[in-house]
Amino acid sequence: MSVKPPEACETMTDVRAGVDAVDRELVAILVRRFGYMDAAARIKADRVAVRDEARKAEVLANVAREAAAAGLDPDRLRAVWNELVEQSIAHEFERWDRERA
Repeated sequence: MSVKPPEACETMTDVRAGVDAVDRELVAILVRRFGYMDAAARIKADRVAVRDEARKAEVLANVAREAAAAGLDPDRLRAVWNELVEQSIAHEFERWDRERA
């Protein structure tokens, strides 16, 4: 079954196929993003550098700006990205500790 763009969906089957396709794409993108967290864990010399609140604020501001420009609620996407960043930091801590164990 081919995936229709949202504006061409006529049934919930169409919508669900589209959502499932987007979810697969998002997982692939997140795998790449977490790969960068692996690189950060390898590069950062100090464990304390893993949590960088200034960088987190910058990422959230960037996302809010992009969301608003795209016509989405910046607060909603900021909340999603806050969780993504926190999970990324947790992942990076695990990798940092594992590489130095």
